[in-house]
Formats: sequence, C-alpha cells, structure tokens
Amino acid sequence: MAAAAAEGAAATALRAVLGRAARAAERSGRAAEAVRVVAVGKTKPVSMLRELYDAGHRCFGENYVQEFVTKAPQLPEDIRWHFIGHLQSNKVKSLLAAVPNLHMVEGVDNVKIANHLDRAVSSLGRDPLKVLVQVNTSGEESKSGIDPSRCVELAKHVKVACPHLIFSGLMTIGMKDYSSTPENFRALVNCKLEVCKAIDMPAEQFELSMGMSGDFEQAIEMGSTSVRIGSTIFGPREYPNKKN
Repeated sequence: MAAAAAEGAAATALRAVLGRAARAAERSGRAAEAVRVVAVGKTKPVSMLRELYDAGHRCFGENYVQEFVTKAPQLPEDIRWHFIGHLQSNKVKSLLAAVPNLHMVEGVDNVKIANHLDRAVSSLGRDPLKVLVQVNTSGEESKSGIDPSRCVELAKHVKVACPHLIFSGLMTIGMKDYSSTPENFRALVNCKLEVCKAIDMPAEQFELSMGMSGDFEQAIEMGSTSVRIGSTIFGPREYPNKKN
C-alpha cells in the first residue's frame, strides 16, 4: 500500500514540476516547450518510472551505469534516456550496448572519455550520440567537470575530432548539496557564449543543462534548457546498502 501511494504521488509531483518549469520558462521569455524536464530515477524502482511513462513522460535520466543497464531494458524503447554525470571509460561500451535508446550523455569532461564514446558509437553502428560537456562551475575538487577556462578546447575536440558524437552544449552540477548558485549558472552561461563564438554555433541550438530539485526554477530563469529532477518527483533517494 505504501509503495502504491508513493508511486501515485510521483505522477502528481511530476505534474507540479512541469507546471513550475513552464512558468519559469515564461518568466524568461520562452515557451514551456523550450525547457526539458529529465526525471532522474536514481535508486528508484522501475515501477515508479513506468508510472511516469504511463502518465505521458518520455525523458528519464540515470547516474549509475550498473543501475542504468538493469532498468532501461525493462522499460519502453521510446524513452529518451540521459546518462548524467561522470562516465568511466571502461563502462562506455556496456552502457551504449545495453541502452540503444540513449539520447544524450551529460558528462563528457575530458578528451579521453570523448574519444571512448566516439569509438564505441562507431563500433556499435549507432547513430551519432548527443553529448554535453560537463563544466565544474563551483571549483570543488570533489566535482567532475572541466575547468571553465578549458571548455572551449574540449567542445572543439568533440565537434572536430569525434565524428560519431554531436556536441550539443554544456552542463553543470551544483554545490555539494546539489543546489547551485547564481554564480555557477552565470559561469555556465558565460562558457556558452565563449563556445558559441569559438565553434560558430547558433545560440538557439545550444543546450544548457543546469538546475536540479532545489534550484531548477532559478536555473530556467537564467537560461537553462534542461533540468534534472530526482527527489522532488520521486521522493528522497534510498541507499539500502549505505549507512547514514
């Protein structure tokens, strides 16, 4: 009974998040459709994701490869999956092989992982894969992501040297509490301007993935085109094998 109630609450929470995102988009002078809400189901059962799918949602994200490759095959093929965060090079091929409907990797943070992804997409005969370069806007050593001063260099590498990848924009993860600050968002917007100029990419085609449960409305108001929402939709994450 408790699980069923929680799952019913997830669909209700999703509707509320979509409404908040739409209003934030309108405040930024954009249509609601200009912002994507990625429902991040980390640690949550497939049944909860299926409930959102049945409610009409199609965009989902996961953070851990092992969990991802277990969940994705159990869900419909028209889901647009996002891998979010740092991806280890030795797990690239298993992820791409297990998730043929992987829509985007949000977490290319060095040349090595870009090259691994490019080769894996080619060897599997997949269509080119969209990627976002991850930028460490908070300056925390614990955070993955390239330094803002090097984002142009990495974006150029993906665009020029990785023919099986589609450079689509930038992403950032917030501070340790997974909420960001206006300074982090401004840093990513500034990186966008630099990259657009350097690779001659129209700003309207450029994706900015910034904003999570605690700050997604502010992120949208500052130009985010994609927000990653987990706990506000699904409830607190559950780590049964970890001590508090």
